[in-house]
Amino acid sequence: MRMIWKLVIFSLIVSIFIANIPQKVEASVSVSAASAVLIEQKSGRILYEKDAYTKRRIASITKIMTAKLAIESGKMNEYVKVSDQATRAEGSSVYLKPGEKIKLRDLVYGLMLRSGNDTAVAIAEYVGGSVEGFAYLMNLKAKQIGMLNTHFSNPHGLDDHEDHYSTAYDMAVLMRYAMQDKTFRKISGTKVYRAPNPTEEWDRVWKNKNRLLTKYKYTTGGKTGYTKRAKRTLVTTATKGDMSLIAVTLNGPDDWNDHISMYEGGFKGFDMAEVLHAGKIDGIKNKYYKNHLYVKKTIVYPVTKEEMDLFSIKYKLNKKIKKFDADKNINEIVGKAAIYLDGRVVQETPIYYQNVHEKEEGMLDYIKDVLHAFLGVKANG
Repeated sequence: MRMIWKLVIFSLIVSIFIANIPQKVEASVSVSAASAVLIEQKSGRILYEKDAYTKRRIASITKIMTAKLAIESGKMNEYVKVSDQATRAEGSSVYLKPGEKIKLRDLVYGLMLRSGNDTAVAIAEYVGGSVEGFAYLMNLKAKQIGMLNTHFSNPHGLDDHEDHYSTAYDMAVLMRYAMQDKTFRKISGTKVYRAPNPTEEWDRVWKNKNRLLTKYKYTTGGKTGYTKRAKRTLVTTATKGDMSLIAVTLNGPDDWNDHISMYEGGFKGFDMAEVLHAGKIDGIKNKYYKNHLYVKKTIVYPVTKEEMDLFSIKYKLNKKIKKFDADKNINEIVGKAAIYLDGRVVQETPIYYQNVHEKEEGMLDYIKDVLHAFLGVKANG
């Protein structure tokens, strides 16, 4: 009898585990990399993964975090005085000179396009006070954004510390966070940049090392990396139609083709489904909330054709119902809408209460319908 119960429990555990495996792209996709992951940017859904949670050395894709912290410092237009220590950084370089003054913005371009280790140290010293101080900021940010298996020891990714590592999935989390910033998106996707060179008669001209920007037409940005211990590492982004993806490979000898293969699998295997449209929520029976509830943003989610009919929405309102003043313009969160895919919550968004008088509401709906008809937009968007 005890053996039967053990088998039943084991079967339940296996069933739960299988139910929570992220939907992957077609089985025909294969990559050379030791670790790889493909996620959709808006939702963060994993579309493909291979050993994505193993800690590995990451080389210069470290600089995605360095660039983002530099941008967030708010000092992009300030001048940085380059130290001797920065110019002595090993490996790839933009050949900064001791004592020269260069804008932080130009340093970030040199960091992302040419992978300058000298620019990484100069940024770290200016933004963090020191390389060690900047590493502290890097790890603080990593925790804040959910990089659970990552530790940074330097701003460039050189193999000078044993405890400098991340995972393919964590790097996708970082890139997803960084791509929310328009300045980062612009820098990441720049093919050529011209920076002033105050000590010479010519400007510095930097071409992006990310060959995927010219090799694959849907590429929008990314960062390359290589050290002897980490081997080839690569993070890129690509957009086709309304779908934006992030690909990461660690220790990938054929990384350019790995990324193209993952992107093609993702674009072909998934579509962006509009699950919940922004605006008024109908069907609420409570007399205090009826005709007053809405969501602010439209929810879209990447799905396979087989998953299209597996969505459901549940509106979860606060147990303590408030009575709002009908004469006051109120926008308060009173619950959340939970999006389920095949019985599992995949997205949530706040539900807001708003006072809208019937005449105003009717007029707004009328104007909306007229605009939709004029623009040729269907009722479902």
